[in-house]
Amino acid sequence: MKRNKKSFWAKLTGLSEEDLEREDWLGKKPKKKKKEDKGKEIDKFLKEKEEEIQEDEEKEDFWAIEKEGQLAVDVYQTDEAIVIKSAIAGVNQEDLDIAISEDIITIRGERKDKEEEKIDEENFFFRECYWGKFSRSIILPCKIDQSKAEAKLKNGVLTIILPKLKHPDSVRLKIKEKNSS
Repeated sequence: MKRNKKSFWAKLTGLSEEDLEREDWLGKKPKKKKKEDKGKEIDKFLKEKEEEIQEDEEKEDFWAIEKEGQLAVDVYQTDEAIVIKSAIAGVNQEDLDIAISEDIITIRGERKDKEEEKIDEENFFFRECYWGKFSRSIILPCKIDQSKAEAKLKNGVLTIILPKLKHPDSVRLKIKEKNSS
C-alpha cells in the first residue's frame, strides 16, 4: 500500500490535494497563465532588474572617488639634509605640487597621456604604465628648514633637498641649592 504525503498547503488548509489543484485555499479557481503572459512577466522582471542594476551603477559612479596612484620614492639623508628622489617621467613641472612642513612632505601631480584617450581598450596588449593623478606623503625623520628647501626636475627625475634644522647643543642646567635659613 502506498501512502500519500500531504503537502504543506493541504495540511495547513485541511483541503485534499485534489481540491488544492482545482481551487486555491480561498475557494477561487486559479487562472491558468498563457505562455504570452509568462513571457511578459519575464520581460517585466528582467526590465526591473536591469533598472535596479543601472541605478546601483549610477550611485557607485556618484560616490566613486577618483583613484590616485602612489608615487615611488627614494628617501635618504646626508649630514646636512634629507633627500627625496623620484622618477616622474611624463609629468610637466606645472602639474606638480609639493607641500612641506617641519616634519612631513606631500608630493602631488598628474601624468597625462593625450594619445591614450584615443586608443580603445581592446587594442592594448599590455597596460603597465600609470596615467593619472598620484600623490605621496612622507613623514620626515627630523625637523627641516622649509625656507631653504629646493626641488629640481631633470631628465624625468625629481630631486628634493630638505636641509635639516640645526639645533643648538643641549644646555646643562645647574640646580641651585635652597638655603635652609
